[in-house]
Amino acid sequence: MEQEFEMIAKTFMGLEPVLAKELTHLGANNVEIGRRMVSFTGNKEMMYRANFQLHTAIKILKPIARFKALTPDEVYEGVKKVDWTKYLSNDKTFAVDSVVFSEEFKHSKFVAYKVKDAIVDQFRETTGTRPNISVANPDLRLNIHIAEDKCTLSLDSSGESLHRRGYRQESVEAPINEVLAAGIILLTGWKGDTDFIDPMCGSGTFAIEAALIAKNMAPGIFRKEFAFEKWNDFDADLFDAVYNDDSEEREFNHHIYGYDIDMKAVNTARMNVKAAGLSSIVTIDCADFKDFQQPKEKSIMVTNPPYGERISTPDLLGTYRMIGERLKHHFHDNEAWVLSYRSECFDQIGLKPSIKIPLYNGSLECELRKYQIFDGPLKDFRSEGGIVKTEEEKKAMAEKHRFKKNREFKKRIDENEENEEGDIRSFKFHRYDLERFDTNKRRRNSDSDSFADKRDRKGDRKGDWKNDRRNDRKGDRRNDWKNDRKGGKNFSKGGRKFNRYDDED
Repeated sequence: MEQEFEMIAKTFMGLEPVLAKELTHLGANNVEIGRRMVSFTGNKEMMYRANFQLHTAIKILKPIARFKALTPDEVYEGVKKVDWTKYLSNDKTFAVDSVVFSEEFKHSKFVAYKVKDAIVDQFRETTGTRPNISVANPDLRLNIHIAEDKCTLSLDSSGESLHRRGYRQESVEAPINEVLAAGIILLTGWKGDTDFIDPMCGSGTFAIEAALIAKNMAPGIFRKEFAFEKWNDFDADLFDAVYNDDSEEREFNHHIYGYDIDMKAVNTARMNVKAAGLSSIVTIDCADFKDFQQPKEKSIMVTNPPYGERISTPDLLGTYRMIGERLKHHFHDNEAWVLSYRSECFDQIGLKPSIKIPLYNGSLECELRKYQIFDGPLKDFRSEGGIVKTEEEKKAMAEKHRFKKNREFKKRIDENEENEEGDIRSFKFHRYDLERFDTNKRRRNSDSDSFADKRDRKGDRKGDWKNDRRNDRKGDRRNDWKNDRKGGKNFSKGGRKFNRYDDED
């Protein structure tokens, strides 16, 4: 049996338990949760599967050396002790990423330079020549992590961040990260047992990630390559077997709906859904959240409204009041999950959350809140056996370790400054007169269709990608879809084919 080795899966803060659960289900051993990472052990197949199948991992690192260092020279000496001929040769290229949390090392790039110097000097002293650096497309990616005096040197098996799935053809302003979106969906506990709705879908990230989770499809199916494919010990047959193993995929008997008021966002989302080959189970339509009506089927809602930071609306607080009103009156017997930044915005929803989960969206300390929607008074709902908050949720809400909230929002909207643009589109949040926009907050096109009307018009959903990608399992997995710049682009990996419908970003 192949010997197991240690690996580290990096993720976003708040998603560590979800990632650990994914790794356990995948069959990893010695799973331990850390800060923005989960360590585990496994063999080469496990490393391939972790890169290919995990929804909530950003990188999969393979540590090859650990040592202590308090000076740049000690870093140099520690790196130079590694036998680099196991991983590199003179005709190969490499790159070094560095992450530093130490008072002794002020600049992470300088640490990366010392690692590079140590490797280059070892080759120059033993062979007379040296491997070159390639930042854009190296043959070997290295990662050095320094916490105080503890140094961990790792091989980066992923390469480009795993959140870059490969299905995103175009984007909208401030799209949510794919890994964060998948983590949020997994945090809800949804696995495809009801319909899924995102009424503010933007470029369709929640809808697509929900479809992958519902069908238990590997998010790596769209990726062009992984860094480990360039390693000296890469096993192409083993990876092809992992790549073409669809035994865990399942049928999805419900439907996923995404809506947005912006037609440009709708077109972008449709393009991304089509590129992912998921048009048969995902419907994207143009509709205003204020027209939302009670779904005919049991549903879960997951959405990420504007925060007032990178994007917003003329009446930000009014938008959140509208969300609360729609949920209370038109989402009975369902649950809604809302990711946002400011408690002032959450307050406008006017509903009591069952759970608050701290999460980072980029650099913003956000919260994911769950709302259990029911009709009538709370006491009547409870008397009929309804559960607003489970014991597990009560325990989580009682935890004292919560993110500190920035209270600049209320200060800014109370300042006596004039928002001349009448809209919030920049990174700087300006004060706006709530009363000034109150008369406009519900203004929309009078002929806009309701959500219920849109849902009934499913039409002819094409693109049964699953059948197409299994027709030919003997194709060249590395066919480059960029060669065809006209019409649909045929992209094939391991015999699985699907079409690209627009140029790569």
